[in-house]
Amino acid sequence: MPQEELSSDAITADFRIFQRRRGHRFSLDDLATAWEAARGRPEAKCYLDLGCGIGSVLLMVAWRLQQARVFGIEALALSAELARRSITANGIDGRASVAVGDLRELSGSWPDQRCDLVTGTPPYLPVGTALASPDPQRAAARIELRGGVEDYLVAAARVLSRDGLVVVCADGRRPERVVEGAERAGLRPLRRRDIMPHNDATAPLLSVWSLTNATRARHTEHLTLLIRGEDGQQTEEAREMRAFFGLSQ
Repeated sequence: MPQEELSSDAITADFRIFQRRRGHRFSLDDLATAWEAARGRPEAKCYLDLGCGIGSVLLMVAWRLQQARVFGIEALALSAELARRSITANGIDGRASVAVGDLRELSGSWPDQRCDLVTGTPPYLPVGTALASPDPQRAAARIELRGGVEDYLVAAARVLSRDGLVVVCADGRRPERVVEGAERAGLRPLRRRDIMPHNDATAPLLSVWSLTNATRARHTEHLTLLIRGEDGQQTEEAREMRAFFGLSQ
């Protein structure tokens, strides 16, 4: 891959991520998911990111969870290569690795232990509902070419420890997909955090869900995070989310 096609960008206070300038790049989905995950299970010793892409969520969580072994699985070799390159550049290749593979085929043998924390930022659009980008990274990030949130939840349940936590990002307009997918996977939603882009938004831009094994039954907490207030500026909570990873406004 020609060097000029890539940028190296700050993703935490001292971690950087390699991204294609015209490919898929890390976004608010990744930040909100990593924030929820790292706060939800700060003591995790084994962490897996499903469909890790270029490693956006993986790197942010790894930065906060410095004692955890970190795994990623990604079907697109191009993205996996970039994730591995960022892992090496940030000096965490001793405890972090990315495998090329389809998360729907993930077995209990990889990682080699149950995980305390599993994350995923699946695409939101079923095949046939939108025009796919000719760029493979962009297409995979938007279109459910290898399954949607339901498939991510099933894969997460296969490797989740008894008291582990799953954190996934999903279409804020379709909460029923997560609820129904969780039931099929044997998981229970603990928290749903709707991400509202601004005050005038009529529906959440996305929702970040925290789930655990169904045996730990409790009600689902429903929260909202507003990104920009009436003045158009970032809200205090949005700034705190960035500051959690050492990022400035």
